[in-house]
Amino acid sequence: MDNAVRAIHELPLRVALLPLVFLAACAAPPKPPAVPPVALPAAPFAVSKWEMLPDWQTTDLQPAWAAFLQSCRALKDKPDWQAVCARTGELAQTDNAALRAFFEEDFTPYQVFNPDGSSQGLVTGYYEPKLAGSRIRTERFRYPLYAVPDDLLTIDLGEAYPQLKGMRLRGRLQGKRVLPYYNRAEIEAGNAALQGRELFWVDNAVDLFFLQIQGSGRIELPDGSMVKVGYAEQNGHPYISIGKKLVEMGELKIEEASMQGIKGWAERYPEKLYALLAQNPSYVFFRELPNGLSAPLGALGVPLTETYSIAVDPRTIPLGAPVFLATTYPNTTEPLNRLMLAQDTGGAIKGAVRADFFWGFGEQAGIQAGRMKQGGQMWVLFPKGAEPVLGP
Repeated sequence: MDNAVRAIHELPLRVALLPLVFLAACAAPPKPPAVPPVALPAAPFAVSKWEMLPDWQTTDLQPAWAAFLQSCRALKDKPDWQAVCARTGELAQTDNAALRAFFEEDFTPYQVFNPDGSSQGLVTGYYEPKLAGSRIRTERFRYPLYAVPDDLLTIDLGEAYPQLKGMRLRGRLQGKRVLPYYNRAEIEAGNAALQGRELFWVDNAVDLFFLQIQGSGRIELPDGSMVKVGYAEQNGHPYISIGKKLVEMGELKIEEASMQGIKGWAERYPEKLYALLAQNPSYVFFRELPNGLSAPLGALGVPLTETYSIAVDPRTIPLGAPVFLATTYPNTTEPLNRLMLAQDTGGAIKGAVRADFFWGFGEQAGIQAGRMKQGGQMWVLFPKGAEPVLGP
């Protein structure tokens, strides 16, 4: 998954549209020129009942409760969430019976549907990888993680056009023109002004690529110490799956196009690697995170909870909301039904019934994440009094 793109929705950067929007925002005219409406998906919800949630009466809610408290750190001052987050401190007990009663009394479950009316969607996985690296370039450590370049523009379209609230464009100035920012191949070729923006150097180009997809990770330095890095910005280009490209090229079978399968292919054909990675024009810039963090920060701004946080498309699923997920464990039919928290986003996470399951840190988490491509259903829990408007 391209959890690398941790910002709220990115709109693909098109040369024809960007100069008009950027210049309009700079000039701040009293009446901005009309722009065609952007088709955003409506919230496809239907009121449900608790008994419709698979295993709701028997699922363990205590790990989800810890993740919910993290959500409340970010949501507690928002009108729709003030009352319910305040109620968390009033619970005398937090056993499963008490927590189940809390959610049933304070929330209403809404099932999520796709625009075609179906309730099944895709559930993938992501994790926090560990890489070997250094703060200086050496013969071994020669692949850079970059900080945000100084010439990268981030343009909030909502400032000029309210109907585009939450949409951002990425670009760069060339004279008086605004152009798309450099794509991956151009960055790797040295076209971008990135000298001096290196945060770390790592020893494996494929691991670095997957770090960009995951969006956060840890780097073990030569002295054995560990540092954390996280998503800072993105170049504005869309994410393209290299696994899908390998299948289209006949290099891998569809069942082999996992993270492990792609890494195996790269080891067999190192001479083809650069051209393959360039097929994904998206590129992620990082920042060093405080070592005191117990887990990577998601788009909500709170630490993710291993196996209880998911990334979602925030155009449909509100960030921070509890989401009951009904899916299966990777490569099995064993049910995986639990209450999760929507605390992250991702560039490849687009659509209503679509989730990316956070498996945690390390090699085993990476194996599970790389294998996960399951079907699933989702129910969003809305605080009572803040339910979505479903229309006439």
